[in-house]
Amino acid sequence: MSDKKILVVEDDASVRTTLVTFLELEGYDVEAVGSTRDAMLRLRDQTYPLVLSDIYLDERTGLDVLEAAREKNPSGKVILMTGRASMETVMKATKGGAFEYISKPFEFDQLSDVLDRAQAAMRPVDHDDAETDVDDLPPTEMIGSSSQMLEVYKTIAKVAPTDATVLVQGETGTGKEMIARMIHQNSRRSEHPFAAVDCGAVAASLLESELFGSTRGAFTGADRDRVGIFEAANRGTVFLDEIGDIDASFQLKLLRFLQEREVRPLGSSRSKPVDVRIVSATNRDMQKMVDEGKFREDLWFRLNTVPVRLPPLRERRGDVPLLAHFFLKIYNDRYGQSTKLLDSGLRMLEDYTWPGNVRQLQHLMERLTILAPEGRIDAGAVRLAISESQPSETSSESLADTEAEQIRKVMAAANNNKSRAARILGIERKTLYRKLERLNLMGD
Repeated sequence: MSDKKILVVEDDASVRTTLVTFLELEGYDVEAVGSTRDAMLRLRDQTYPLVLSDIYLDERTGLDVLEAAREKNPSGKVILMTGRASMETVMKATKGGAFEYISKPFEFDQLSDVLDRAQAAMRPVDHDDAETDVDDLPPTEMIGSSSQMLEVYKTIAKVAPTDATVLVQGETGTGKEMIARMIHQNSRRSEHPFAAVDCGAVAASLLESELFGSTRGAFTGADRDRVGIFEAANRGTVFLDEIGDIDASFQLKLLRFLQEREVRPLGSSRSKPVDVRIVSATNRDMQKMVDEGKFREDLWFRLNTVPVRLPPLRERRGDVPLLAHFFLKIYNDRYGQSTKLLDSGLRMLEDYTWPGNVRQLQHLMERLTILAPEGRIDAGAVRLAISESQPSETSSESLADTEAEQIRKVMAAANNNKSRAARILGIERKTLYRKLERLNLMGD
């Protein structure tokens, strides 16, 4: 049976004729029908490797065609198309095993690309594109066997049992908080609290009360005494992320705390002794900030007792396979998937520069685990996922169509959980709400 044989199910005669003409010019052996009844009769008597069906047809739908086609030929690929997409139909199509779901009107190039991918998915996996596998994955995503990571591990092993102050330096997404947690977990303080504070996300006017606490009436809205993070984490570890973002006035207060190990809540005249270990982190060039007078040199010396430099992922690309498989296992387990990573996909992952480092790889693997066609992550799937995560030069209209389709798929995979969908898409929840409203998908 030729994989170029295709059944087209479309009730609009003009659209059906156009599709048949295009597909025949592309070399397909086309059979076309205009109702679900005729489609069921054809599917009962014949086997089709490819089925292209509209969803909204007559008293039955393309979802019924999907079910019949998959029952007749489980290895066949069914592509659904519609001009009235809804979250419900996308979810049903996804669960029913549809290969792809495209919105009308679409460009013939888009349909051709989908059909090419469907045919490729039906072919046996070449030896050069076999599934990759890695045994004995480590239990933590702080993964890497490169010489740079070995030095990081050695430093952590030596410094963790001490109370030395540590400064972790590295680009965004390299895993600085994870290093801080590993230091805490391997210290004598591991049974006590670990608290993380993003200094760049807290307004300068609030950071003092956030860390040191405040008393009732200390400022407008302070209707009760509030324990600060330093005191709440007593005997534990406090991680100060983006320490380079704190302003000059607070730098002096933090220096005084590191010298005296006492906190004075905002509005109080009394100080309290506190026993916490400080691990801080930054993605900035702190030496340059000190040289330019933007960061106190004496505070930097205090924070930088033991420096740890985390290399960007592009400097340790040999660690990409382990990381990719680690994240693939996590998301296969989480979403009940059985997505496979093929050699060509892995090579594409290794060749990429990863400007967003490990965090970017993690988000990309989550997206691929859910969206990779036929559960196979090959070079094409990786290339498409990377391109969709970057700014596009396509027209605003086609970009909106692509974005709407991607959001529908992710929302379906996340069972309409907007928080989870936002994380998979790599955007904030409020941004997702705005996109849903702009694309008229809030009601889906």
